[in-house]
Amino acid sequence: NIIENLSRGCLPYGMIENVVTHEQYRRQGFAKAIVQHTLSFAWAENCYKVMLMTGQKELVPFYESCGFDAFEKSALVIRAPAL
Repeated sequence: NIIENLSRGCLPYGMIENVVTHEQYRRQGFAKAIVQHTLSFAWAENCYKVMLMTGQKELVPFYESCGFDAFEKSALVIRAPAL
């Protein structure tokens, strides 16, 4: 997602969530290619940063290998109450 922004000179930022690779195609470079393509798209759209959220802690090293910094920001999440 490209998010419009009022700070940083009104430059947008990107948000990545829910990157999933079918089990049959894992460890073949597809996820890294998709992440790299997504980053290229965000930079072309003049995003000043891209943030990524994952609930899979074991994937943090993979995202770090894509250039993300796990310690630059903290994410906090609250879910809607059950209806």
